[in-house]
Amino acid sequence: MFRRGFLPNMGNLLAFEATARHGSVSRAAEELNLTQSAVSRQIQQLEESLGVSLFSRSRQRVVLTDVGRMYASQVRNTLSELSDATHQAIALSGTTGVLNLATLPTFGTRWLIPRIPDFFARHPGATVNFGVRLVPFDFAAEPFDAAIHFGEPHWPGAMCELLRTEEVVPVCSPGYRARENLHSPKDLARATLLQQSTRPTAWAEWFSSVGVEVSNPLRGPRFEQFAMVAQAAAAGLGAALIPNFLIADELASGRLELLFPKSLASGGAYYLVYPEYKAETPLLRSFRDWILDRIRQG
Repeated sequence: MFRRGFLPNMGNLLAFEATARHGSVSRAAEELNLTQSAVSRQIQQLEESLGVSLFSRSRQRVVLTDVGRMYASQVRNTLSELSDATHQAIALSGTTGVLNLATLPTFGTRWLIPRIPDFFARHPGATVNFGVRLVPFDFAAEPFDAAIHFGEPHWPGAMCELLRTEEVVPVCSPGYRARENLHSPKDLARATLLQQSTRPTAWAEWFSSVGVEVSNPLRGPRFEQFAMVAQAAAAGLGAALIPNFLIADELASGRLELLFPKSLASGGAYYLVYPEYKAETPLLRSFRDWILDRIRQG
């Protein structure tokens, strides 16, 4: 809860922020389309209302004091947030609701976004804003209504709806397979193994499942996202273990091909996660029902 008596005049704040950013009253005046005396007067009014000096003045120069430097940073952030909120309010004119969704990057770009037009067709006027988060976060501290999470169904203060389990399959480009003569799982022992950095033991587990001993299954270039691993594999850089549902297009087009039928079940699963207090929010409930239905369809 803010206290109205502690809210400075907006014009004074704009004059202060511009002067602090430029280090010049004259340049701030040019930006704000005001006279220098008007900007100086607004800064003086702000200092008087706060009871502190925000600038030290020497001839024509203004330099932020320690208090002024701290205050400028906070004012700049607040003005930026206010500008963003205003832009969003204008953008939402005529919509029936907005859902702020945090998603895993590859799941979002390769599975969710290609299917999201169906959601909009069923819910005209709805808006979904997408952000990226790789690890659990505090919903109270982040601007999200829900998240797509991979791992275990553990998220403090939130509900976890199972979307799907995951199996990774060994793939590479047709050209790489022919060049390296990859005819059996043991041939992969001499191949370049493309690694997903958050799944460092995946290759070791896959080789163990097919009974092949490899001296160093951790070798090979590492990538942060499955989308990058898939692109590297399609470019012929090596063999990769990738969730089959994330590379359906590459497999269908022939840019990637399945090396061997043995898949590996991942230890985690994909979940739709949302705070308990938002469970019955209409748009979130509609999105939850829609995504669960689409998952069932494949």
